[in-house]
Amino acid sequence: MSLDFETVRRIAHLARIRVEDDELPKLAAELNTILGWVEQLAALDVAEIPPLTGPVSMALRMREDVIDDGGIPEKVLANAPERLGDYFVVPKVVE
Repeated sequence: MSLDFETVRRIAHLARIRVEDDELPKLAAELNTILGWVEQLAALDVAEIPPLTGPVSMALRMREDVIDDGGIPEKVLANAPERLGDYFVVPKVVE
């Protein structure tokens, strides 16, 4: 399948992309290349290939839910504009 300039102009309009007339040949060539790849994929025989199940069927490794300060308060607070001990000092936001 080959796209003509009018079809490319319409696709650009639908995608809300401004395309100048001198850019149409390059864009048409790129879109035709993409459509060529899609045609190659459509020609593949995938009847014997089972569908992918995706990551949903995989079980995630669980970690212990432990509250931890990281053990490096000096590194964490090194760039704090203001601190009080091992805590950030922030302006009061609730009156």
